[in-house]
Amino acid sequence: MEASAGLVAGSHNRNELVVIHGHEEHKPLKNLDGQVCEICGDDVGLTVDGDLFVACNECGFPVCRPCYEYERREGSQLCPQCRTRYKRLKGSARVEGDEDEEDVDDIEHEFKMEDERNNKHNHIVEAMLHGKMSYGRGPEDDENAHIPPVISGARSRPVSGEFPISSHAHGDQQMLSSSLHKRVHPYPVSEPGSARWDEKKEDGWKDRMDDWKMQQGNLGPEQDDTDPDMAMIDEARQPLSRKVPIASSKINPYRMVIVARLFVLSLFLRYRLMNPVHDAFGLWLTSVICEIWFAFSWILDQFPKWYPIDRETYLDRLSLRYEREGEPNQLSPVDLFVSTVDPMKEPPLVTANTVLSILAMDYPVDKISCYISDDGASMLTFEALSETAEFARKWVPFCKKFSLEPRAPEMYFAEKIDYLKDKVQPTFVKERRAMKREYEEFKVRVNALVAKATKVPPEGWIMQDGTPWPGNNTKDHPGMIQVFLGHSGGVDAEGNELPRLVYVSREKRPGFQHHKKAGAMNALIRVSAVLTNAPFILNLDCDHYINNSKAAREAMCFLMDPQTGKKVCYVQFPQRFDGIDTNDRYANRNTVFFDINMKGLDGIQGPVYVGTGCVFRRQALYGYNPPKGPKRPKMVSCDCCPCFGRRKKQKYAKDGATGDGASLQDMDDDKELLMSQMNFEKKFGQSAIFVTSTLMEQGGVPPSSSPAALLKEAIHVISCGYEDKTDWGLELGWIYGSITEDILSGFKMHCRGWRSIYCMPKRPAFKGTAPINLSDRLNQVLRWALGSIEIFFSHHCPVWYGYKEGKLKWLERFAYVNTTVYPFTSLPLLAYCSLPAICLLTDKFIMPPISTFASLYFIALFMSIFITGILELRWSGVTMEEWWRNEQFWVIGGVSAHLFAVVQGLLKVLAGIDTNFTVTSKATDDEDFGELYTFKWTTLLIPPTTILIINLVGVVAGISDAINNGYQSWGPLFGKLFFAFWVIVHLYPFLKGLMGRQNRTPTIVVIWSILLASIFSLLWVRIDPFVLKTKGPDTKQCGINC
Repeated sequence: MEASAGLVAGSHNRNELVVIHGHEEHKPLKNLDGQVCEICGDDVGLTVDGDLFVACNECGFPVCRPCYEYERREGSQLCPQCRTRYKRLKGSARVEGDEDEEDVDDIEHEFKMEDERNNKHNHIVEAMLHGKMSYGRGPEDDENAHIPPVISGARSRPVSGEFPISSHAHGDQQMLSSSLHKRVHPYPVSEPGSARWDEKKEDGWKDRMDDWKMQQGNLGPEQDDTDPDMAMIDEARQPLSRKVPIASSKINPYRMVIVARLFVLSLFLRYRLMNPVHDAFGLWLTSVICEIWFAFSWILDQFPKWYPIDRETYLDRLSLRYEREGEPNQLSPVDLFVSTVDPMKEPPLVTANTVLSILAMDYPVDKISCYISDDGASMLTFEALSETAEFARKWVPFCKKFSLEPRAPEMYFAEKIDYLKDKVQPTFVKERRAMKREYEEFKVRVNALVAKATKVPPEGWIMQDGTPWPGNNTKDHPGMIQVFLGHSGGVDAEGNELPRLVYVSREKRPGFQHHKKAGAMNALIRVSAVLTNAPFILNLDCDHYINNSKAAREAMCFLMDPQTGKKVCYVQFPQRFDGIDTNDRYANRNTVFFDINMKGLDGIQGPVYVGTGCVFRRQALYGYNPPKGPKRPKMVSCDCCPCFGRRKKQKYAKDGATGDGASLQDMDDDKELLMSQMNFEKKFGQSAIFVTSTLMEQGGVPPSSSPAALLKEAIHVISCGYEDKTDWGLELGWIYGSITEDILSGFKMHCRGWRSIYCMPKRPAFKGTAPINLSDRLNQVLRWALGSIEIFFSHHCPVWYGYKEGKLKWLERFAYVNTTVYPFTSLPLLAYCSLPAICLLTDKFIMPPISTFASLYFIALFMSIFITGILELRWSGVTMEEWWRNEQFWVIGGVSAHLFAVVQGLLKVLAGIDTNFTVTSKATDDEDFGELYTFKWTTLLIPPTTILIINLVGVVAGISDAINNGYQSWGPLFGKLFFAFWVIVHLYPFLKGLMGRQNRTPTIVVIWSILLASIFSLLWVRIDPFVLKTKGPDTKQCGINC
């Protein structure tokens, strides 16, 4: 796959496919296909077999044999183009460094390896791919009409990490699985007793054993009975990670207090139910119903935190196991997904920083493929990505040379730290200054593109070659794919290879359901499977950059663990944010959730998927179940029992049948193959290349006819009608049916029996941006809550879904139920926050006068709540301020965003009305945290403002009444005032957000809130509905003759 070969656009349904060239001014590289040596100028020459002499199998840089021999004997032994060490070719003399190299070209024809793997699974795959899944891709398939291009056997250039599987590579399953994704030739197997085997055994293994013993510190006299294989096996058995349980001195008191709190809560509710308030029965009943719901909600939230754990990873062991010196890198490839829609709301410069941090991450470059999903088909995003690819040629080698952190240039240059710390290279300051200048010029170019895009020309956007931009109509355009950096041409300024960078915009047509972000992510799954097919997928939002360059390695410590990794569906990292105000007024960091709740879930079946910063196993996204552990062998019964004897005789009769019986069995096998074909087609869609990729558990791209065929197939799998009548969005990929597709997708995986891992490295893996403005924050919470409501009313509701297989643990189910029902807490919370004002205005209370003994219930309840919070902070490391901010925003969001989500969800489910709440903003300040003080009007602000005002009015009214009635009324007043102040203190950050820096609130908010509060208060005082009405005069005051 050649980088910058042109933008490929097309529609499979319309049988259209065009390649648009000349859009970007590409910097030409050296010609890699010439017949002249690039060093001496002589002809490259031919090999003894008559083929063109190729010195480097990695990049094909043209070098003649004399220059090749001289470079190996006297030079650096590296290819001038890709800096890869020259392999010893057939007929070449050995030089220093060839001892540990298994020479494929010398012995590849000496041993004929037979295919020993001939099982039923391969038979099914072979039958499906040889003619039973042909879909008529075009005239280029005529050569092998009965075989799809992906398995036609025609050799072509490797595409995006494609591994050229030779004929003898099929003979050994272990060799095949360990060699996939490596852009090297497969290792042949030498027979014991041969000269090469003995030489390797005497020299290579002895040196490696001495090095290993030196590392262990026990190099001593060599013993005759030492087995080098056993030493390497012992080293490989060391775990790549481990669980770190919370100290018993911290977790045991925490659990004891939870149990005690549950007991105290039971006594409290019993007391409340057994002691009604007869003169304010309505107020009492409302408060009791609210308290029962709060208790139920607390149980759902608290008990999934019963088994919190921490984890440690060992990156050095990962390198020792999969990155051994002198051997090909065995780390698994990773496909990275970045999604964006509107470049005006998601600035291209932010997306560019995310992409640059991906391209510069600490991982083998031939195992990284970055896919950008532009769901808005914006030419601005396309051009900005083109500029990013050019700047990456300078930025990536600079980061790796000096080991920078973070590797997003905007964040690196903005850090207010000593950037010279731990830097010892004399040229660092000079190169940093030059790179900062390069980045500033890059920013200017991107900003110029943004300024140009603000005014759309009447005829639409035109590319540099005069071709109209295919995505001018964002709702009706073909699919588009552009490889900016790839297998050929993707090198940096120093000649080193760069990771692949691919632009993808799926096809959109009127009348099709596109499913927003979930549909875009599923399109990326299919495109990446056709082009690179890495076994693991890391997805990021466009504003979440890689803050820790070793983040992918951290995830591989769990996913590549040979003992426990096979059952892990994804590794979730916590979300961390930049640009949040120091006090975190609106709990944007969400520390309580990420540092307490998620740790608790990690001890059960794993954390929930939160939409970004997550490394998936591709097979889990395909809807497969996790591998089952070894089962106990079944007992073989004798013929004593008639039923068992009869079954065994029938079995033997079937197995021993010949003639017609054998023919019948063949017919059954054919039917089974046909059903398998139909099932794959119904499940994954009609693409032979994609279906083939789903059967490769270890990933890798099969041999293909040509890169053009792969790109054509990639256009096909992102067509708008591809998912029709398939399981996409139902059982495969990101699940449809909710705007919070992340929770739903993770829930489906856990129901199949997978488990997930929560990874919290010391340096945060990813960092993003969060809305610090009050209105934006409330609208973000509204979207999350609305997604939970949609899940609750859907088929996948955790309350009743997933019981059939029984693979979801009960405490994990509690957590998922809590994620779907928490918005309903807004209804009792709104009523409970209104009760203090009602009590103060009506001079009634929700509780009767209590005795000294009954007051112990209240004291014990408040003490248990306080102690639970303290102990929770003790084992989690969360600060008291973060915990308090979380409590405050729970009330703020509950009486605003969650309430609107419930109303909107009910309207959507019951009446089919889809309501949208829009936000309009004013200008912001240019200084730090200026956005924090910007007011943006939204209807979400009305309910909490109303509650604030009526509680303040109630406090004033209650104190005035107590002053008028004397000292005897102050006692009952304290309980009501405490209740009212509890509400006001929780809503205090909301009040500060309304006031802003100028301590002014827009008139519309004040008018609506005062109007509603006044009407509500006057009605309550006038009607007084919770006071029992007596008929006739009060004889106690007036006497019997009144």
